[in-house]
Amino acid sequence: MPFLMLVMRDVRLAARAGGGAMLAVVFFAAVAALVPLGVGTDLRLLGRIAGGILWVAAVLAALLSLDRLFQADFEDGSLDLMVLGPLSLELVAAAKMLAHWLSTGLPLTLLSPLLALLFNLPSQGYWPLIGSLALGTPAISAVGGIGAGLTFAVRRGGLILPLMVLPLLAPAVIFGAGSVLAALDGLANGAFPLLAAFSLVAVLLSPFVTAQAVRLNLAG
Repeated sequence: MPFLMLVMRDVRLAARAGGGAMLAVVFFAAVAALVPLGVGTDLRLLGRIAGGILWVAAVLAALLSLDRLFQADFEDGSLDLMVLGPLSLELVAAAKMLAHWLSTGLPLTLLSPLLALLFNLPSQGYWPLIGSLALGTPAISAVGGIGAGLTFAVRRGGLILPLMVLPLLAPAVIFGAGSVLAALDGLANGAFPLLAAFSLVAVLLSPFVTAQAVRLNLAG
């Protein structure tokens, strides 16, 4: 129950004005809408690049709210109470990552088919796009949680966080966009299992790494 209560609390905070969830969705839609204007009206080209563009936009959108994952609770003292509470710091980190995915990663995944229409994505690419985002966005929240745990006590940590996290998320973008391209070309989708493996490792290991990073920041 404490775990679920913490998840629900963070989801509610993210859904409020200024919480970051709506900002991430708007940013995702804005990037997806602007790219076709810059690339041009070549429908075949737009269909080919749809998976990569939407994946990059999803990663950037998810990063918008990651800097507040621990920072807001650190500033108002709630993080100290969480450390002393019934949940281990590893479970606290896992709950915050789950809340971030529910408020950011899941809405981006559900919105992606609508935005794919702007790119004239062929029909055989829709399910791979949705499936790859559903499978890969938890890794974004997990890896981003590590960066948030390292930077929440650092001044202007929100600027450092993307520089730390983006290189680590390159495999997710490569495998996610690759799974869509494989479907468009009618090839065996070898990128999808690699994305699943990357996401699984990130989700399983990140709470422990994040908890240790939070402890180091609090001790300092």
